[in-house]
Amino acid sequence: MKITLKDGSVKEYEQKKTVIEIAADLSEGLARVATVGRINGELVDLRTEVCEDCELQILTFQDEDGKGAFRHTASHIMAQAVKRLYPETKLAIGPSVADGFYYDVDRDTPFTTEDLEKIEKEMKKIVKEALPIERFTKSREEAIAFMKERQEPYKVELIEDLPEGEEISFYKQGEFVDLCAGPHLMNTKAVKAFKLTSLAGAYWRGSEKNKMLTRIYGTAYPKKAELDEYLVRLEEAKKRDHRKLGKELGLFMMREEGPGFPFFLPKGMVLRNTLLDYWRELHKKHGYVEISTPIILNRKLWETSGHWGHYKDNMYTTVIDEEDYAIKPMNCPGGMLVYQSEPRSYRDLPMRIGELGLVHRHEKSGALHGLFRVRCFTQDDAHIFMTPEQIKEEIKGVTGLIDEVYSLFGFKYHVELSTRPEDSMGSDEDWEIATEGLKGALDEMGMDYVINEGDGAFYGPKIDFHLEDSIGRTWQCGTIQLDMQLPLRFEAEYIGADGEKHRPIMIHRVAFGSIERFIGILIEHFAGAFPTWLAPVQVKVLPISDKFADYGEKVLKQLDQAGIRAEIDLRAEKIGYKIREAQLNKIPYMVVVGAKEEEEGLVAVRSRFEGDEGQKDLGQFIDSIKKEIDEKLVRETKAKEE
Repeated sequence: MKITLKDGSVKEYEQKKTVIEIAADLSEGLARVATVGRINGELVDLRTEVCEDCELQILTFQDEDGKGAFRHTASHIMAQAVKRLYPETKLAIGPSVADGFYYDVDRDTPFTTEDLEKIEKEMKKIVKEALPIERFTKSREEAIAFMKERQEPYKVELIEDLPEGEEISFYKQGEFVDLCAGPHLMNTKAVKAFKLTSLAGAYWRGSEKNKMLTRIYGTAYPKKAELDEYLVRLEEAKKRDHRKLGKELGLFMMREEGPGFPFFLPKGMVLRNTLLDYWRELHKKHGYVEISTPIILNRKLWETSGHWGHYKDNMYTTVIDEEDYAIKPMNCPGGMLVYQSEPRSYRDLPMRIGELGLVHRHEKSGALHGLFRVRCFTQDDAHIFMTPEQIKEEIKGVTGLIDEVYSLFGFKYHVELSTRPEDSMGSDEDWEIATEGLKGALDEMGMDYVINEGDGAFYGPKIDFHLEDSIGRTWQCGTIQLDMQLPLRFEAEYIGADGEKHRPIMIHRVAFGSIERFIGILIEHFAGAFPTWLAPVQVKVLPISDKFADYGEKVLKQLDQAGIRAEIDLRAEKIGYKIREAQLNKIPYMVVVGAKEEEEGLVAVRSRFEGDEGQKDLGQFIDSIKKEIDEKLVRETKAKEE
């Protein structure tokens, strides 16, 4: 049999071999670090036998799927430890997730952080036991009886929801058996470094109608050094938590009167409006016009768009004049009505329409998280209507715009192209034109990208931008989605050069994504210490004593007239205290004024970037800070807080 490997080379074997045997034949080092395999695109255990010609990839912890299998095994080790220590506990589900794993469990006595330490200790024993992990299957009926015998009601319910005649797989390690599709590692000894990180509540199957379970979170790595590095990042992330900093810096608040509906405070509005001013400036430069569409629109519109049938559970609805209306969860249908407001010609295309539209979506209360997951948010939407021939150039234009945004804030990013899913709409020809348009644009720009086969939207392929923040976390923000279906649903048209009616192709795209979420990301990325151009307060004027308040007010007035956002601290406090508080509030610049400064028309400058910068002429200081603001510079913070 012929085995085609990832690099295109071919290995031939006369007899069947397991994936791990092939890995060992290729390299003993590879066999040591291998976690799972992929045969003809399907993930499999290393113990899986290869019996015929195929394409084979050996995955390690460095691959996302390899990492997932490693951490999924860690979740089973944790569940085994829980059952050993607290045998009355019932198990629900335990998948791997980004940065770790979790297991949902049901126990009458709530778990505590002290319990996590005991569970970790037991997990270490299980790893040391190097228990072989074995897969076996049962029929649906046998599987139900098996789990009933083991008194695992949640597993029984999961099996009962599977189709008749389906073969059910289980994984066994020592005395522990779990219902699982896999794949898993060969044994428990490879999971050498792990940490249980937190406890949370989670409704069974995500429904508020079901029982609240305990979710135990953890993470796992092949090496302790990698785990330690992750835990340092975790601690750093806690310090940067946008909910904590948002409160301390007076940016936004959440109230029980409106769960999931953020309140922006004065300083937060300055930050928000500065971002939106930049958005408008950028879009004007790139040839966009701005519109605003209503927040509430009639049910008929949402039926035409498909949202009423497919998204109604996430929409807030109301009745006006005895007719159904919905608060918009998306801006696109309103954008379609704007396009249809007058006849269009091919000469009008491409037509780039931007909208900062407030949308509302019902999120479950347990999913709400600061500004990251809310029930109302502003999308920096844009919809581009174009001819098929214009796809490539428009995609390049949007990609360039998004690159400009992320580069400004110092974000690295990677790009993923998602192709046609199984439940798609539209013809093969339409999909081929759209997908090749996206690929061609990325290729011509020389951009590296990963292809996610079958992960596109049902109406068209898409490009997603995953940005990396200052502590290495990734966030999916920007997206470009090609849509051939909404113009069809709304019967959108343009008159072509041939005088005939044609259907435009539509791009949906966002750069920030949700303004609220992007602000949350920026808070954590900069740890609240925003670049000067974005900072709600750019300069704090600090008179040494009351005697110099008048000169301080004079300095403040000049800063204000120059368009610099400044405040003055006139409290009867020592100057050291005032400086310290300005530092805690992440103010980019402080200007201290006393006798010498007043006499010579100077200011003593302290910055977040260099610390004490000495005395400067006020006019020169204003010119330098205006230049920094106008150029939207992102300066590195070097000075330490005193």
